Amino acid sequence: MPRRTGLTVRSVARGALSLLLVGAGVSHVTWGRRGYRIVVPGWATRLLRTDKDAIVVASGAAEVILGVAVIALPKERRRIGGAIAAFFVAVFPGNVHQWRTGRSAPGLNTDRSRFLRLFLQVPLVAWAWWSTRRR
Repeated sequence: MPRRTGLTVRSVARGALSLLLVGAGVSHVTWGRRGYRIVVPGWATRLLRTDKDAIVVASGAAEVILGVAVIALPKERRRIGGAIAAFFVAVFPGNVHQWRTGRSAPGLNTDRSRFLRLFLQVPLVAWAWWSTRRR
């Protein structure tokens, strides 16, 4: 079967995912950095033997790298999509921690928004997985 070129729903979804990741990553290392420390559970700092700021910066850097890589490395798209999905799973405990502690972070300043944010993780994982697969 000949390979299609041009804009497809998957390629648009992949581009949007890339923009989301890069934007979130930049916010983690710039204006939102202080607020995102709230999301990091104490057990994560003990497990990783570092501080909350380092975890926020590292996760932001990972988001930027993954966001750029999913577009820049088309031959590795499936693996990168898997890595993005795994990243979304890995940060989920932070979202649970934030909801349980009731602490505000950028864009999540109500109990309702923090609770609803938990349900966003499944579509994010699915988005990463689907948009990086071939038909």
